[in-house]
Amino acid sequence: MDLIALHAERQPERPAIVEGDRVVTWRQFVELRNRLAHGLLHLGLRQGEHAVVYGHNSTEVLLAGAAIRAVGAIAVPMNHRLVPDEVAYILDDSEAVLAVVGEEFAGTAEAVRARARTVRRWVLAGVERRPWAEPLADLIASGQADPVGIDVGTNTGGSVIYTAGTSGRPKGARRRAVDPKSIIPRLEPFGLMDPSHVHLAAGPLYHSAPGAFALYTHVFGGTVVVLPRFDAEAALAAIARHRCTTTFMAPALLKRLADLPAGVRARYDVSSMRVIIVAAAPCPMAVKEAIVSWFGPVLWEFYGSTELGINTILRPEDVLRKPGSCGRAAPGIELAVHDDAGRPVPPGTPGELAVRRYDGVFDEYWKNPEATRETMRGEWLSVGDVAWIDGEGFVYICDRKRDMIISGGVNIYPAEVEDVLHRHPAVADVAVFGVPDDEWGERVHAAVQRRPGATAEAEELCAFARAQLAGFKVPRSVSFHDDFPRDAAGKLLKRVLREPYWAGRATRV
Repeated sequence: MDLIALHAERQPERPAIVEGDRVVTWRQFVELRNRLAHGLLHLGLRQGEHAVVYGHNSTEVLLAGAAIRAVGAIAVPMNHRLVPDEVAYILDDSEAVLAVVGEEFAGTAEAVRARARTVRRWVLAGVERRPWAEPLADLIASGQADPVGIDVGTNTGGSVIYTAGTSGRPKGARRRAVDPKSIIPRLEPFGLMDPSHVHLAAGPLYHSAPGAFALYTHVFGGTVVVLPRFDAEAALAAIARHRCTTTFMAPALLKRLADLPAGVRARYDVSSMRVIIVAAAPCPMAVKEAIVSWFGPVLWEFYGSTELGINTILRPEDVLRKPGSCGRAAPGIELAVHDDAGRPVPPGTPGELAVRRYDGVFDEYWKNPEATRETMRGEWLSVGDVAWIDGEGFVYICDRKRDMIISGGVNIYPAEVEDVLHRHPAVADVAVFGVPDDEWGERVHAAVQRRPGATAEAEELCAFARAQLAGFKVPRSVSFHDDFPRDAAGKLLKRVLREPYWAGRATRV
């Protein structure tokens, strides 16, 4: 059954997508999706192949994803904050055969085309035209309005979502298509299955959580209001104007809302909001308290990951009662805390958090069997987070077994940053780790040993990194050291460098 077509039959004139003054009804949505799907088939996209979607939040990005799913292909969302080298790597590694690109990234696409060895066709969204790309508007105009005739069932469509790589390169988390019935147990507690919902897509849709919640809103027949870029006051204006009822935001975005002056907040009626979901990084209690005081008891939190989906749920009545917790096991999820030997530890004892799902969506890391083996351990899966569970079953994330940094809900792995900084002629050794940041949760810090006689300062090293890395990966601070602490085997003890920055804090993320 084609759920999108079903919703279009039941509510043809209800908005499916709203972007500023632009409204796409459900009738228009299904027709545009079908036309674009026929166009993608005409370009040679086939069932099971990979197709990249690379653009800012927009109606076209949502349409592209829907059309790719309609032909049974696998979407590969591209982080639009990446620099050309990173974009080229993902295009090549994913083996994408087609790429849909927003016109704002046409220059980047043109620069990396020669390195995207498997991409056969390019599609450009917007008014700009390039000789190497097919205009998306032309594909829609020439495509047929009837369904493409490919039976993909009622599934939500598979994807390959690239996360930061522990060995210096991103990893593609391959997620299988699932029947919406299988995700109902984890969406039902939030009350997200109501087709009257109007969902504000505030975060970047390339990120797994914002993209998933927008998709689930459409699966159940709701309206998605798109913010092309996040601005705190613009988000309030959208909530008030469109009477938004749900949203997902990473803690950094919620903090921007909470930091707005009282006079600005008073201008907007946000009483329609029924569900605000926060995840992707630990949310400071001060932010939670401010949001609850303002919006009322509508704040939910979950712990999850691109690989594992939603694993815990913290309900509004527990947000202030259980400070620091991310909730209890979600329906269909079993949690355990293991020691280094894989044995369960007693309640209240920190260890590596392991997850067992009864409807797993994670297949593998694309072309990375070693990383897959590290995450999948029989029936249990782990992304390396250290946690403890209290007597009521509430989970508290307290550290990471791996060195990953989460800044503003975005995963950053130090190895990638270290690899770049090691290339600077003044750097003898470098250790990159996360340090506390009141807005972003963590920020990237680089501890550097300079070569004898070298005089490079922080500004020069950061500029060097910025030329090769996305801005969010560039160190925000640099410290210089004559020597690094090491163990008997000569291995650098990064935790010793990191510890002073986190001293006195209850959590280490």
